[in-house]
Amino acid sequence: MRPSGRAPDALRPVFIQTGFARHAEGSALIRMGGTEVLCAASIEPRVPSFLRGKGQGWVTAEYGMLPRATHNRGPREAARGKQSGRTLEIQRLIARALRAVVDLKALGEISITVDCDVLNADGGTRCAAITGAWVALRLALEKLVREGTLPAVPLKGQVAAISCGLTAAGAVLDLDYDEDSNASADANFVLTADGGIVEIQGTAEKDPFTEAQFNTLMRLARTGTAELFHIQTVTVNEALAS
Repeated sequence: MRPSGRAPDALRPVFIQTGFARHAEGSALIRMGGTEVLCAASIEPRVPSFLRGKGQGWVTAEYGMLPRATHNRGPREAARGKQSGRTLEIQRLIARALRAVVDLKALGEISITVDCDVLNADGGTRCAAITGAWVALRLALEKLVREGTLPAVPLKGQVAAISCGLTAAGAVLDLDYDEDSNASADANFVLTADGGIVEIQGTAEKDPFTEAQFNTLMRLARTGTAELFHIQTVTVNEALAS
């Protein structure tokens, strides 16, 4: 039995609220169980210097956690004067995931930055951030179309992410903090709605896991992201209809 009482293939309750950041071109507050991440997409009519004159856009991300997003207060990284290696790794992962489904040529010389701020952390913050960031990005791109800046939304598909792990209850989907901290192996799967793989991060915390166990985790990840893709689609459609 899982600590939460969930079935092995069950997600935590997922809810996405759009428009939470009122001044952002696109925003989404995603809740996955006790994890809450605010994703806000900002548009700039310019690109980084290495892309100037190349006729393509750029999508990037930034990630951070509020000091009391976790059980004990974490110092603000700005106070330390630099970001941690974990923060840099996660925000680069989010950016790669988003760029994997954006047609940067069709975007033109426009930059979009998606800020992902963790309000409450209970495991799976990077996965929640990726899933919510896609919604925020989609809404920002829809705004560019409505304003006549772009003829069509330059998206090639959907991307979402979910964690899976090997625990005392067996292979399970969407680990919360208690499960993640005690798992013998865990992995983050960043997948696209058309079946593509953007990235898989998998680690054995104790004994090595087998290929068969990995395949079980992969099947769970497909199940979980299919549900997340549906939630993303419903959320975006409701936002555009309102």
